[in-house]
Amino acid sequence: MDLTEMQADFLQQQNALRDRIELVDTFECSEVKLVAGVDLAYWKEGEEEYAVCCIVVIDAATLQIVEKQHFSGRIEVPYMPGFLAFRELPLILKTAEMLQASPDVFIFDGNGYLHPRHMGIATHASFYLHKPTIGIAKTYFRVDQKTDYTEPEQEAGSYTDIVIGGEVYGRALRTHSDVKPIFISVGNHVTLDTACALALQLTDKESHIPVPTRFADLETHVERDAARLKQS
Repeated sequence: MDLTEMQADFLQQQNALRDRIELVDTFECSEVKLVAGVDLAYWKEGEEEYAVCCIVVIDAATLQIVEKQHFSGRIEVPYMPGFLAFRELPLILKTAEMLQASPDVFIFDGNGYLHPRHMGIATHASFYLHKPTIGIAKTYFRVDQKTDYTEPEQEAGSYTDIVIGGEVYGRALRTHSDVKPIFISVGNHVTLDTACALALQLTDKESHIPVPTRFADLETHVERDAARLKQS
């Protein structure tokens, strides 16, 4: 299958799944016990591209680590804008299969509904994880290459909605006063209000990034270095 055929196939899959997105709450923040943070890190060995996925499960009440798992492998799908999930999903699912804990929610270091077809990795993965998902990105993804976001007020908890073509795609949220905002978009089976409330609940004083994805991000650097060392 060449790139054109692959892209057409991926587009068809995304459009089919998009009709199954449910922007409704299936939980309350007070009911959440375990939250999984998901992130990936990439590297190259010659012409081959590799990545490691790390999932860190956090106790929502104490913000302590309950479990962490990782899985690394070669990336089989070339990079194509708008189709990142097809590169990352195989490693994510392999890592999720290793979990002993059963997270109530998966939070991704990336986007969900904030995507040209509302099918960022957080949304796409939900159909295979069968759990509510949320996307939390550290940098803004400009979906249509022209719509920017408005900076929220400087107070913690302030936010502005990211509106494209009259539809809310996500939210710029300031988790601490006078820090950079993070960018929240729902994945599936959750509303944007609940996603933001959970993000604030899971953010401690150490960083403006919620604990689950912050720990997952840190873990990817450790495991990427270890994997590269094994390959050398």
